[in-house]
Amino acid sequence: MTRLNLSHFRFFCIVLASAGLCLSISSLVNAQTSYPMLMSLKPVAVQVGTTAECEVQSRYSMLGAYQVSVSGSGVTAEVIEPEPPKDPPKPGDKPRDLTKLKLKFTVTAEALPGVREFRLATPHGASTIGQVVVVRDPVIVESADNNTADKAQVVTLPATLCGAIEKVEDFDFYKFTATAGQSISFHVRCQRLQDKIHDLQAHADPILFLRDTNGGVLAMSDNTFFADPFLTHTFDQAGDYLLEIRDVRYHGNVYWEYCIEANSRPYVTGAFPTAIRAGVQTAIELSGVFLPAEARSSITIPEGTAVGIHFIPLNLGDQQTNPVPFYVTDLPTFAETAADNNSPMSAPVIEVPQVISGRIETEADLDCYSFVAKKGEKFSFEVRARRQMSNLDSFIRILNDKGQSLREDDDGRFGRLTFADTFLEGWEAPADGTFTVEVRDVHLRGGPGFEYVLQITRTMPYFELQLDTDKTLLTPGMSGAIFARVVRKHGFTGEVQLHVNGLPPGVTATCGRILAGKGQDGCIVLTAASDAAMVSSELLVHGTATHPQGDGQPSLALTAVATPYQEYYSPGGGRGHYPVESHMVSVGPPADILSIQLSDTDIVLKPGQSKKILVKLERNKDVNQNVTLDMLYKHLDSVFANSLPEGVTIDGNQSKTLLTGTTSEGEITLKADAKAPPVDKQVGVVMANFAINFVMKATYCSPPVFVTVEKTE
Repeated sequence: MTRLNLSHFRFFCIVLASAGLCLSISSLVNAQTSYPMLMSLKPVAVQVGTTAECEVQSRYSMLGAYQVSVSGSGVTAEVIEPEPPKDPPKPGDKPRDLTKLKLKFTVTAEALPGVREFRLATPHGASTIGQVVVVRDPVIVESADNNTADKAQVVTLPATLCGAIEKVEDFDFYKFTATAGQSISFHVRCQRLQDKIHDLQAHADPILFLRDTNGGVLAMSDNTFFADPFLTHTFDQAGDYLLEIRDVRYHGNVYWEYCIEANSRPYVTGAFPTAIRAGVQTAIELSGVFLPAEARSSITIPEGTAVGIHFIPLNLGDQQTNPVPFYVTDLPTFAETAADNNSPMSAPVIEVPQVISGRIETEADLDCYSFVAKKGEKFSFEVRARRQMSNLDSFIRILNDKGQSLREDDDGRFGRLTFADTFLEGWEAPADGTFTVEVRDVHLRGGPGFEYVLQITRTMPYFELQLDTDKTLLTPGMSGAIFARVVRKHGFTGEVQLHVNGLPPGVTATCGRILAGKGQDGCIVLTAASDAAMVSSELLVHGTATHPQGDGQPSLALTAVATPYQEYYSPGGGRGHYPVESHMVSVGPPADILSIQLSDTDIVLKPGQSKKILVKLERNKDVNQNVTLDMLYKHLDSVFANSLPEGVTIDGNQSKTLLTGTTSEGEITLKADAKAPPVDKQVGVVMANFAINFVMKATYCSPPVFVTVEKTE
């Protein structure tokens, strides 16, 4: 038997014993090949300073889950041992599917309110991402029947109301008492909690109504924070009132969890300036609800704070606001003043680089900033607004000194997602002179809550890295692959060396590279020792490169931290991606494939030559599912990763990649094009894929394969 970490092994055995099972580990893991796909958490919120039990639901089993990882600080969680089944299975039966599991969350009093990612470590790999909301007020869970006004659930505010729009035409009603003159806000999180759910093809669109006890509508809210409502009201009379939430289309789904934070505290929807520098005390003007007139605060971000968006609560008298998003930068900053800047003639002239804090104060307001450029200089303009919960849907124009439009841009692409924030990269000045960037709302809206950050920089070569996917399963003696894709920007064509930090004990890495030129993907092969313990760890993948500048200048040293993307099952059978905060590697017990043996792992090709790799699998007992062999990570005809050298392909006619039933021997033939450029020992891997569903795969990997293309003599 493979040796496991003793404490984890004991926990695993307790779980099996509680289920009445007396099975070997090898027979257990034959029962399924999928990692758990988390679908919901009930309730979805936990109050600061408390410990609470929540039930997580999944597709595919969570049996044997031994660890819960939670992002950020101040929140921890652990698995609560499941109750033994009433009718224990007989020896030799398949283990039960455990698709509901209780977790115990502990939140410190100092934990920052907001949304946290969590995931489970199980013998079958890391789960997909779940989300839990940290809140300030007591959590009240929806009662079994609150679907009509006369059955409204009686609650006392302030509170966080947690429930689900769980079926078609589901209405949830809550009854509460308000005093005359009392102001209450109702902040819904529902749709925003669903982007990272692995297999939720239809998403909620909640709508909120505030009613009197006769059913009359006092206020309603639909789309405020994306599709989530935010409603505020001041009550003229003391009495009882009803809060109603439903889907605007009358749709429903058992996994459509929501939480409604209902309280009378100040809520900041806008802060100015929004861009701040670490170590500098900055006075902040606030807009929002339940704020005093001309509300102000101040903030000092500690030295060394990383560049990027940070959510920070502000002190307002003796109260603390909700966490407010600020963009921390190490570039020079400029804050829009009260002076007219609505046209190029009145625009302030700013130095580049510069990070500008601005706001569209009124409808049809235009903000203009001028800068001096020489012919051929390239500039990039990035707006941060919607990504920081601003109402602004930005639109920018670049104008010449005559006010003529040279370029217009609307929505921007950030990683694999498109946002309403504008991102115009690499605009080239057509001549020496003064130019103006104009910012407005695309719909000519404006007012409080329309703050923005505009970052203007000279365009420089750089690269981004994206990981497919966010989890790697290993078993003792076996390997797994992490594929990284480069996005090259502004003339960068160089080679990217991959690196990984945070490997758990017993796991080693062979870090490949992304080749220069047309190279798009690279591979990191993780390998677990034959005696590796059951363990999990969050990894950080980054890449390094150099870029020559010419004119005798030293080469630029470039680096990028990779963004992990979680795959999801999108409508119509597509394979989509959403960014998450971490990539987790886990080592479990022996699984469906015990070993992958290759006839050769050092492949040397001459241009025009082919070489065959014989592949032999050792299947676990009774594993008879079809297996597909590949060196490319793909779904249908879409290739999501290909780390083979340029000009090297898999010759399908000379390969046997579908292994049906209990077949365990196949072959892959690599072919070098006659014009394939030379390359030395490019890292690849042979994958054995089991289909979990139409989109997802369970992937087992060979040791690293090194592919060399010799130079033509």
